[in-house]
Amino acid sequence: MLDFKIASGRSNRVLAEKVAANLGLELSETTIRNFSDGEIWVKYEENVRGVDLFVIQSTFSPADNLLELLILLDAAKRASVRRVTAVIPYYGYARQDRKDQPRVSITAKLIANLLAVAGANRIITIDLHSSQIQGFFDIPLDHLYASPVLIKRLMKLNLDSLSVASPDVGGLKTARSYAKKLGANLILVDKRRPSHNVAEVVNVIGDVQNKNVIVVDDLIDTGSTFFSTVNALKEKGANKIFGVCVHPVFSGNAFEKLENCEALEKLYVTDTIPLQKNSDKIEVVSISEILSEAIIRTHDNRSISSLFEIER
Repeated sequence: MLDFKIASGRSNRVLAEKVAANLGLELSETTIRNFSDGEIWVKYEENVRGVDLFVIQSTFSPADNLLELLILLDAAKRASVRRVTAVIPYYGYARQDRKDQPRVSITAKLIANLLAVAGANRIITIDLHSSQIQGFFDIPLDHLYASPVLIKRLMKLNLDSLSVASPDVGGLKTARSYAKKLGANLILVDKRRPSHNVAEVVNVIGDVQNKNVIVVDDLIDTGSTFFSTVNALKEKGANKIFGVCVHPVFSGNAFEKLENCEALEKLYVTDTIPLQKNSDKIEVVSISEILSEAIIRTHDNRSISSLFEIER
């Protein structure tokens, strides 16, 4: 069996430590620092020649997190690793995945190219903003879902008269999967976006009167879409409303919106992105076990799709 090691950047070291601990390992020692002008310097402090190396790094803002991952990959290749896999719990720049207006970049594809050029042999990621991003890669990519651990937590709520809502059409398939697993009805919220990061709820499709509702979304950025959806469902007569968000980006005044959203009972998020601050309304569900299992199966050249495939 080939030797394998796990290294981490600085964006989500706590999650990386959990993943390594699950596998009975310690993170490979690396030195990462910034020069006075901001440039990033990386060094692996132990031999990785011939090793199957897994580098864990989420690429949320600032862009230094992405650049740090690229430098870690490049340093690994130059240190003669046998294979280096980029484990990216949150794949940043994924929302710019198509040319929806003239003279704009498709950054999801650009990042895919950069990762391959930097030396990544394989990618492991969780809940891409859109599944078609997998097609942007010319190297193998394993697209995992956080739904198994999130659904397990939701089942402990023992809610009756349950419905699952999607804040937009793009998340309908994911919401349908949650609804099927939880034995719930499906609700769609018709949303229009007059400008970037501004959402206007137009219509709620489905019966929510006296229902307990779970609102499922892949990420919360400014929170405009998510919390306007929660408020709209409450106005339509929903009973208790819970939220599920895989990637808690929480930019701008998203935390303020969360605290002011009286209609929301609890928001369940994962640790793909470390929270900037704590809230009594948030409960973090770790995806470390999913990543650990994916890493060991990848190292052993076993299938992982059978474990983490979401029904679409």
